[in-house]
Amino acid sequence: MARFLSPEWLADLAAAATGASGPDEEPFTLQQVVVGPPDVAWAVTVGAGKVIVEVGRVDSPTVTFSQDVATAAAIHRGELSAQAAFMTGRLRVGGDVRALLERQGTLAELDDTFGPVRRATTY
Repeated sequence: MARFLSPEWLADLAAAATGASGPDEEPFTLQQVVVGPPDVAWAVTVGAGKVIVEVGRVDSPTVTFSQDVATAAAIHRGELSAQAAFMTGRLRVGGDVRALLERQGTLAELDDTFGPVRRATTY
């Protein structure tokens, strides 16, 4: 079991995405930035029939989520929704928010892709 935000955990996310099929639409990239310690960033790109996880910051993400470690962990465990975190100022959102709203269904489907990683994560 990989520890949340560790290099092994990021590798598990990338492995879970390998072989997953995304929608056949324009790719959408969600950049995740966790301000620590540790500072960690990764991006999930969905579209063109694929799901791809990249470690680090990417050029020109569609949307960026920024949060502290406690908020990221609470969202990942399912104890806090991203919407509630945003509404209380614990999650900052940048980029094309309209595209984020349009892709809610697609992003919700990622739970199936990353669910096994979430269940195996230690905190």
